[in-house]
Amino acid sequence: MSFTDLFESGEHGRNLGHFASIANIASIDGAINPEEEKLLKRFAIKLNIEESEYIEVLKNPSKYPINPPNSADRRLERMHDLFEMIFADHEIDDHERFLIERYAIGLGYSTEMAQKLIKRSIDIYDGGLSLEDYRFLLNRRD
Repeated sequence: MSFTDLFESGEHGRNLGHFASIANIASIDGAINPEEEKLLKRFAIKLNIEESEYIEVLKNPSKYPINPPNSADRRLERMHDLFEMIFADHEIDDHERFLIERYAIGLGYSTEMAQKLIKRSIDIYDGGLSLEDYRFLLNRRD
């Protein structure tokens, strides 16, 4: 196995984990409704999730709980990854925003902090920020 293969499989594993966490959040309030399923399909495409993986995750989303990182930097990195994925098409809708907020709370942010983080991220994010730039802009005082 080449170094590139290791990187790609690690990246794919992280993408699958993100997707599974989002699917888990979408299913928290019961069955996944058609609007949520449409959104999950969009996320699956953005994250390069294969059809078989998509089906397996949706069979039992609770099998894939959110495993929040212990460090604030790792939580922020997950949020950055999620915003990078969502802004790949340069737009965010209300349902995506709602799921992001639930994801942020699942990562350990308070409701107030999650809302602030998401609002600030939407204000500054253009889809091409590095993690360092994202962290700097997010923490910058107006």
